[in-house]
Amino acid sequence: MLEYRIEARRIDAHGAVATTKQAEIVLDPDLAGRPDAFNPAELLLASVAACMLKGIERVTPMIRFELRGVAVKLHGVRQDSPPKLVSIDYELVIDTDETDQRLELLHKNVRKYGTISNTVAEATRLQGLIRRAAP
Repeated sequence: MLEYRIEARRIDAHGAVATTKQAEIVLDPDLAGRPDAFNPAELLLASVAACMLKGIERVTPMIRFELRGVAVKLHGVRQDSPPKLVSIDYELVIDTDETDQRLELLHKNVRKYGTISNTVAEATRLQGLIRRAAP
């Protein structure tokens, strides 16, 4: 089994930082919010996006899928009481000349083997689509 570790520490009421390995990310614990950092919900969405991107990098060589670029767009909806994300919608935009069937094969594999997306899908509605980038 793989294990993961991070450490997060409070800087002040307006900022915090999380570290792992040689990486660092600024966190937004400020009740008023701050535009230069990810709040917890945005971090969760970013984690789902990173998972999907990593899945694409893992799967494309195995299925010999050719692409020029990828974008992931996510939208989360939060309810107030109790506070939680009730849904996450995503769109995978792939710059490729592959067929629609191959695009769906890529999507199926990304959904099936994503550690974070599978975990999140157990807790909330996670749904989305894959589409070809506009020329």
